[in-house]
Amino acid sequence: MDVRTVADLSPAERRAFFERDAGVEGVREDVRGIVDRVREEGDVAVREFAEEFDGVAVGNIDVTDAAERAHDELADADDPVLDAVREAAANVREFHERQRPEDWRDDFGGRELGRRFRPIDRVGVYVPGGAAAYPSSALMGIIPAVVAGVDHVAVATPPADELNPVTLAAIHEAGADAVYQVGGAQAIGALAYGTETVTRVQKVVGPGNKWVTAAKSIVQGDVEIDFLAGPSEVLVLADETADPELVAADLVAQAEHDPNASVVAVTADRDLADAVAVAVDEQAAEREREETIRAALDNEASGVLCARSMPEAVLFAEEYAAEHLSIVAADDEALLDRITNAGSVFLGPYSPVAAGDYAAGTNHVLPTNGGAKRYGGLSVDTFLRSSTVQRLNRDALGDLSETVTTLADAEGLEAHAESVRKRFD
Repeated sequence: MDVRTVADLSPAERRAFFERDAGVEGVREDVRGIVDRVREEGDVAVREFAEEFDGVAVGNIDVTDAAERAHDELADADDPVLDAVREAAANVREFHERQRPEDWRDDFGGRELGRRFRPIDRVGVYVPGGAAAYPSSALMGIIPAVVAGVDHVAVATPPADELNPVTLAAIHEAGADAVYQVGGAQAIGALAYGTETVTRVQKVVGPGNKWVTAAKSIVQGDVEIDFLAGPSEVLVLADETADPELVAADLVAQAEHDPNASVVAVTADRDLADAVAVAVDEQAAEREREETIRAALDNEASGVLCARSMPEAVLFAEEYAAEHLSIVAADDEALLDRITNAGSVFLGPYSPVAAGDYAAGTNHVLPTNGGAKRYGGLSVDTFLRSSTVQRLNRDALGDLSETVTTLADAEGLEAHAESVRKRFD
């Protein structure tokens, strides 16, 4: 990778970094056709799309029992992978349990006001899969919903001639109530509108490719969604104390996800920038997914950048609004205090993004494409709705009566005003 100077980036180069494209618009109309067919034809369309897109002749769409069997078989074999799944699940559960809000009610001078929280009844979690295995995504999507108290958590994961047993086991370990082997845009359509087999849900969450993301944008409004996410991203904000090998390792790890991944390092130290660029090229050559990594490194939204100062580097990071922000600096807390736009932040040399991806406990379903400027990642809050509660005594209503009636009359809503006056006739 070549080192570029932040101050010398052209307008087009800055747009490439700050206006990252998930590729959703290019597939939207095709996806709309898929979703519409699933909505109209149900299981028939789901099975046809499985053959067309996944090359799989799906028998049973519902594979809930298969998930339980996979879990039991790994447990009987004392498989260490299941031990890792269980430890990661425990950490994710512990962290998300801290997020549960408490109902509250307080007295405001005769006005008893409060707020209460209740879970959504039915949610759908998309877990990427097919040829690859993503048990971590199962944990990240399902566990917060279970912790929130969702009554029915349904999972959709792409079909395969032999579904990955680790993913299935993770789905069961996380506590899903139903598991369906359906992937892509057709999975989102099935969860949003229901089929003969798939139970319709009220909210759909989880990461996926541009087809999944486009489908979520189309069903939004008929169901709630978490957010629209694109390819994975990392930005490493580093000072001269950072180890270039470790910075490079985080960039290469994120580039491994997707040819369209965006990986960026920003520093005010030219020697560090040069060393990181060299280390990235060397480490990429050692990885099994080198072709994917190289494609991501060549992405217009990837690069090693040198700023004139750390304040300029921070400003770049703020505008970039990374999904994953790694801060490796002598005073990382001071830099963190100046950052508001980030999906998840990793502080210090021993906090690789991979730890958060799998087992630290935080959630890895996070906003991309600058979404961190507007919302946060998946959490227990994602699966809750709130309502307010009020009880007024006579004196409290009397104190407010003139204010309420005056405003109601000003708005031309006489019955509103009268509903207060009646109580004092």
